[in-house]
Parts: sequence; structure tokens; C-alpha cells
Amino acid sequence: MHAPITTARERDPWLQPAAPSGWRRRAFDLVFGTDTPAGRAFDAALIIAIVASVLVTMLDSVAALHARYGGLLRAAEWAFTLLFGAEYLLRLLVVRRPLRYARSFFGGVDLLAVLPSIVSLVLTGTEQLIGIRALRILRVFRVLKLARYVGAAEQMRTALVRSRRKIFVFITTMLVLISVFGAIMYLVEGPEHGFTSIPRAMYWATVTMATVGFGDLTPGTALGQFITTIMILIGYGIIAVPTGIYAAELTSTLTHARLARRCEACGTRGHDAEARFCRQCGAALPSETDAGA
Repeated sequence: MHAPITTARERDPWLQPAAPSGWRRRAFDLVFGTDTPAGRAFDAALIIAIVASVLVTMLDSVAALHARYGGLLRAAEWAFTLLFGAEYLLRLLVVRRPLRYARSFFGGVDLLAVLPSIVSLVLTGTEQLIGIRALRILRVFRVLKLARYVGAAEQMRTALVRSRRKIFVFITTMLVLISVFGAIMYLVEGPEHGFTSIPRAMYWATVTMATVGFGDLTPGTALGQFITTIMILIGYGIIAVPTGIYAAELTSTLTHARLARRCEACGTRGHDAEARFCRQCGAALPSETDAGA
């Protein structure tokens, strides 16, 4: 049974403007609004900046490009860092509960977009080059900011949360099978065929059930090959289980979201996610941000 239909702002109390009017309210509508031309333009510009910043990070990891264009790429990286830093501060300024936003998923992603570059200023010295390199790679996680602009992201997240117990049971079952088959293969094959320990045999069992093995560890006895065949068949048989669980929950979530879209003029429900006007009276429908499930 589903929970009562709530709006996005009821689910996230921090997603409220800090002021009813003035520049903070206008900035809130610009940054968090998706149903105005200015808000859509802001989102489009930010998406371009996110993709460009990730591309800069990837190009900077190529040794030849870093040697030739290192200065230019570094300048571009800092430009993006300042841009995302200003965006993060602006979001904190315009919401009613900035600390709640800072602790939210997207607040953490926004902070992660600027933190690596800032921390890299502190980590200096040749003995810390590995740490700096790791921080540079972390900038790729800016791509997570794109999730904010994917309309179905919230529905997919909700479906995943609802199916978490079933998926947990499935993963537990898989771990039990991997442990059992790993122990059996360690006993059957032994160190002479590469199965030097139960954990290594469990690694083999994992890649065998998830795929068809990597070829780096193969059974050498007839009994071991027979067990391998059984494991591959079991893997093919159960690989669709988590997909089916998630698909069922996603279908339920999409149906729930469709029922949540209510026309404020006549009260009719059941509008498609792409619908902009009521199928009953023709009035404009609220955006999914305000009428999400």
C-alpha cells in the first residue's frame, strides 16, 4: 500500500524559499524553478558547464594533453570550480533551511563538485602526489549533478528504495551460494588448479555466476567442470531476479506518480508525466517538481 501522495516540497522541507519576496525569492525561483524560461535557461547552462567540467578532467588525465595544454586546462578547471562554488553558496542562501540542504544528497554532490580543487591547494609536496591525483579524479563525480535534471531520477530512486528489502534478500542468497560453491570448489580443485584458498574460490564463483568467468581461474577436473556448468546455469536463471523486482516497483511508482498529477482547476487525476494541460478542462498542470509522487 502506497503512502499518501505528497509534493516534492512536502518531502523535502528545506526546499522552500528563504524569503517570500525580494532577490532571494527571485534567485530561488531561478535556481530551483523548472517551469519558467529563466529557470530552464539556468538549468541548461548548468548542464553544459557540468559536462564541460567533466570533459576537462578527463582530458587532463591524458599525459600528452596535460603536457601541452596543462595551463589552459588548469585555468578552465578553476573557472568551473568558482562557478560551482558560487552556485552552491547561492543555493544555501535562497533556501529556508540551508543546513538541511547541505546534508541532503544533492547538497553533498554540490559540495563534492568544488571540494577536491580546494583541498588540493592544501595537499602540496611530492609525497602527496597520489592524494592530489585522487582528488583530481573525484571531480568526475560532478556528473552526479546531472541527476538533478533528470525528471525520472526521483521515480527511479523511489522504486529502488521500495525494493530494497527484496534486493537485500536476493544479495544475501547470492552470497550464500557463492560461499557454498567456493568452499566446494576449493575442496574439489585445490591449490594445484589455482584454488589456493576459499576466498579465491569465492572470487571465482562470483565471476562465474555473474558472467561466464574471466579465464584467469578455471577448473581442471571433470567434477569441477560439471559444478561450473551448474553454476553458470544457475547464474543465467537468477540474473533476471533483481531486474524483475526493480521493474515491478518502478511500474508501481510510475503509476503512483501518474495518479499524483492533479489538475488544480477541476481536480482530475491520472495525467501522463509529459502532459502539460488537463485532459478534462484544458487548464495548465503543475510541474512534476510540485506534484511528484
